[in-house]
Amino acid sequence: MKPVISVENLTKQYDLGVIGTGTLTRDLERWWARVRKQPDPYSRVGQKDAFERMGESILALDDVSFQVQQGEALGIIGKNGAGKSTLLKILSRVTAPTSGSVKVKGRIGSLLEVGTGFHPELTGRENVYLNGAILGMRKDEVTRKFDEIVAFSGVERFIDTPVKRYSSGMYVRLAFAVAAHLDPEILIVDEVLAVGDAEFQKKCLGKMGDVASEGRTVLFVSHNMGAINNLSSKCIWINKGRIEKTGDTASVIHDYLHADDQDIRIAELDLSSFPERYGDGQAKLRAARLIDDDGQPGTEFLRGKPFTVEIDLESHTISPLVLSLVVVNDLGINVLHTTHFDSSETMVISEPGKYRTQVAIPSLPLFPGTYKLILGIHTTNMMIPADVIKNVLPFSVSEPLDTSRPIRTPSNVFMSWTPSEWKADRILGD
Repeated sequence: MKPVISVENLTKQYDLGVIGTGTLTRDLERWWARVRKQPDPYSRVGQKDAFERMGESILALDDVSFQVQQGEALGIIGKNGAGKSTLLKILSRVTAPTSGSVKVKGRIGSLLEVGTGFHPELTGRENVYLNGAILGMRKDEVTRKFDEIVAFSGVERFIDTPVKRYSSGMYVRLAFAVAAHLDPEILIVDEVLAVGDAEFQKKCLGKMGDVASEGRTVLFVSHNMGAINNLSSKCIWINKGRIEKTGDTASVIHDYLHADDQDIRIAELDLSSFPERYGDGQAKLRAARLIDDDGQPGTEFLRGKPFTVEIDLESHTISPLVLSLVVVNDLGINVLHTTHFDSSETMVISEPGKYRTQVAIPSLPLFPGTYKLILGIHTTNMMIPADVIKNVLPFSVSEPLDTSRPIRTPSNVFMSWTPSEWKADRILGD
């Protein structure tokens, strides 16, 4: 069977520097400044002078090759700037490659950015027909699908309102509904679903699954590893413009999430100078450690056995602090969440100082696998983060030898709130 998408040695190069300001007058002023060897008058403050960037270039895609079979749901993952969106734009024929070849068999429906293909002055109804025409549909075909499209988008009340008055969520709901319902042989969706609410995202994923099950092809770019894992049977990891790995979705996601792991067997971690954190600084995480059933630092735990995390922190405020702990699974999905409000004993930290806290989960309700922690301190009813650090202290969970006693185990797809005991001690003389 021939592939519906065939990409061979695809390269896309972007030249850096000045292309144009948008007006002839400003272009002339910029040219005259360059002739006199003066700085670009339209460079932004703090940016490298545009004249100095001329001649520089970057490879957004570098010798990329892959094939997609009919009916395949392909996930594409990678960091921001890796080249994912550039790849989809080339496949959708929005932009042309610098070199290489792309062969596509079938009509493409694409949703690359919020409002792509919409005219802001036209109503939702008119834009549905406009998008249908862009996708190569006849008017009677669009009319036949119109009611279904509007019902799926949920914007029935506003279908005769100009889309310039739509919110970004309404934009993407209608745009996705059009792209998915006008029977494209290939459906290409970028990370625009992040604009929609959770209910609509679930509908979109279900619709893309239906499209794939009908023998049509889906290409899906997302930073939501759970959505990629649920929808795609095959996955491509793009890193710095090149394909890092292609294969089974779970395997590719695992390698992607663990690409930056330095040591997955660290039971204690100094967080005082940890770089990747965010918050307003009213409190700060200083250290954290994992403690096993024997009261010793460890990274290997048994399902259904005690699990303890010890956290050192420093408070600089009289506002009461809220401490939280989230466990993240191998796919980057939050599977367990607890705050000190879950504890049977009230724990209050409302004075400046250094504290040592412990959260003890008496029966760890996790499937066997590897996990990481997200540690957080918040103020003002958890609306304002004081200090949050993600994806630290990796640990593993395995099955106990005695499995005669059933253990309540939550799904590893949806986050579970778990009973826990929190306590805090003031560190004096530190």
